[in-house]
Amino acid sequence: MAIPEDLFFRGVVFPYSPHRGRYNLNFDDAVQTCASQDAVIASFDQLLEAWKDGLDWCNAGWLSDGTVQYPITKPRQPCGGTNSNPGVRNYGRRNKKTSRFDVFCYASKLKGHFYWLVQPDRLSYDEAVQACRDDNAEIAKVGHMYAAWKLEAYDRCDAGWLADGSVRYPISRPRKNCSPTEAAVRFVAFPDKKVKSYGVYCFKAYQ
Repeated sequence: MAIPEDLFFRGVVFPYSPHRGRYNLNFDDAVQTCASQDAVIASFDQLLEAWKDGLDWCNAGWLSDGTVQYPITKPRQPCGGTNSNPGVRNYGRRNKKTSRFDVFCYASKLKGHFYWLVQPDRLSYDEAVQACRDDNAEIAKVGHMYAAWKLEAYDRCDAGWLADGSVRYPISRPRKNCSPTEAAVRFVAFPDKKVKSYGVYCFKAYQ
């Protein structure tokens, strides 16, 4: 059955690897990981549309059909070679239990409000979680940030905690000291959760 054309414009595909590092997910882990970020594992058609829209990522990730692929818009040596053409590189079907890669997730339109929580001080991870709770919200997930960035042009040059323990920030207007060359969700790190060096992004679901 054909996928409705407007499906691709109601969501965003994003690459994901867990805090323990790249290429650590079998297929079932990949499905669960996307679900934990309020997303689903992406289909090939969704990844293809994301590539057409400029997604460039050199780490291979699972897709919903059990294949492992990655999108390249700027060919370079570590990603298929400088003489290769742009495209979606395909590793084919891999063993769902023993093979380990990253994953491409698909987050649809937000059903709530994603926002930076203004706080007087920088927070540890536990303090960030509690600060969102105190604001009658939850600490935001990676899928929330990508959806807000891509679908709502959310832009903030402040690194903040997310629910998976990562620190990221979304830039839709590239500029010096934020993301000078491209619009992107910038990954900072999976820092020690006791470090008080970051703010927090929260998510409040619609009632």
